Amino acid sequence: MVSVAVLWVVIAMSACAWLPWFIPDHVEGGIFQMGDEVGDIWKWCRPAHTVNLTYNYWIGKYEVTFDEYDAYCVAMRKRLPSDEGWGRGTRPVINVSWWDAIGYCNWLSVKEGYAPAYDQNGNLLDRNGIPCERGTTDISKVEGYRLPTEAEWEYAARGGQKQKQYLYAGSNDLDKVGWCICNSGSKTHSVGEKKANSLGLYDMSGNVWEWCYDWWDEDYYSEGDQINPIGPDSGVHRAIRGGCWGYLYFGFRVAFRLASNPMSRSDEVGFRLVRTLF
Repeated sequence: MVSVAVLWVVIAMSACAWLPWFIPDHVEGGIFQMGDEVGDIWKWCRPAHTVNLTYNYWIGKYEVTFDEYDAYCVAMRKRLPSDEGWGRGTRPVINVSWWDAIGYCNWLSVKEGYAPAYDQNGNLLDRNGIPCERGTTDISKVEGYRLPTEAEWEYAARGGQKQKQYLYAGSNDLDKVGWCICNSGSKTHSVGEKKANSLGLYDMSGNVWEWCYDWWDEDYYSEGDQINPIGPDSGVHRAIRGGCWGYLYFGFRVAFRLASNPMSRSDEVGFRLVRTLF
């Protein structure tokens, strides 16, 4: 257990250190083929369809770590999530629900002077605080820190406008870029220890699954080409992406998608931050 005193030191040391989480340059919007027609991944990763992201955004260089999330817990007097005995520090935070993740997003937004991205019901808010169901459904108008949409996540994992046709985020060799069941020792590892992709993003294949904003619908891709998609209008589960330390190889593919109950907490799931660039 990390002491409160130590965590307050972490807060003081990291108060001006949020920006290193993000890549030095923004992700430029663009058009890409989302999904995968290769037959060795499940049907809900198909059909491949054209997605156009018309805006630029920042995305976390690393998954959010225990150091970062613990600072939030101390500030908000929340219970620290379990690290399963593997250690905290720069390992990706685990045992956080989708709701925990968006709570962190809103806290960081307020801390950094941005309009929060979510209301109390988990609906997106634009920079004027208008919920998407009453006003805009354009995620490019959301100012604060938030979870990536599936489209943003996959586009960044592929390398954005620098993308190459890799199976995994940055390589066709999973061992070079990700922690999986065959090399992890059945636990998480500190972020950034494997090779980054062409955008300088680490651990987008492996280490932990990452919460996305989107509601889950296994047939959602059948709707075809889309502009700035944010997922289905409603659902029961939320999408997760990227594979984890205990998963099999096909789950690490940049097109692979899975779902989880937004209330659930798991030692296999964490998250990464995104913010629209105005």
